[in-house]
Amino acid sequence: MKHITALALVAGLLPLSAAGQSVPQFVDLFNGKDLTGWVNVNTAEDTWKPRDGILVCSGRPIGVMRSQKQYENFILHIEWMHMEAGGNSGVFVWSNAQPDPTDRLPNGVEVQMLELAWPSLNKENGVTPPVAYVHGELFGVGGVKTTPDNPRGERSKSIENRCKGKGEWNTYDVVAVDGTIKLAVNGKFVNGIMRSTQKKGYLCLESEGGEIHFRNIRIMELPPGVTAPEQIAPEVR
Repeated sequence: MKHITALALVAGLLPLSAAGQSVPQFVDLFNGKDLTGWVNVNTAEDTWKPRDGILVCSGRPIGVMRSQKQYENFILHIEWMHMEAGGNSGVFVWSNAQPDPTDRLPNGVEVQMLELAWPSLNKENGVTPPVAYVHGELFGVGGVKTTPDNPRGERSKSIENRCKGKGEWNTYDVVAVDGTIKLAVNGKFVNGIMRSTQKKGYLCLESEGGEIHFRNIRIMELPPGVTAPEQIAPEVR
């Protein structure tokens, strides 16, 4: 993780030293043994299982698991691997963790994780969606609005395809600060959004139909910004 810390320092996101303040550090969000720190929102008891240090998601039923606490400004490191062609998943950032009854998913900013075969398996009127859809698309959902860096309608598409297919690990580094998100896919920044109307909330891992594995889920919390009450997701009691 040293490369991420150095990157953040260069970007001016982290203090080299500050009297009376500790330098932010990465902490594990998944301990590799159990689901401590996570709350099953609307999936089955066996949807999420630790296995040999890896978090295995069956993909069924559709729904999410949320972080126990909310986050505002942070750097998230997460590694993921789809096990089925066309698999669908993602991470919801700044989410309310309150699923819509229709699609069973919450609001927030989604960091898309689709397996590379997804476009060819989900043609629309005979037209194959662009491959940019699968490798790190960012977009607001559930009423959360964002301004895309690389517009595909209201969504932001990656400018370079860096994702690997099923059975191979992918790495996402998500830098989220004051309503702006920058996403690095497998070691290179390729996408971003800004002006998110919600910029503090829960992290949610998504189960959406196909088996996916996660590992090395770590977060570095950064100093808070100026965030109005209406920009914060309600706390789940």
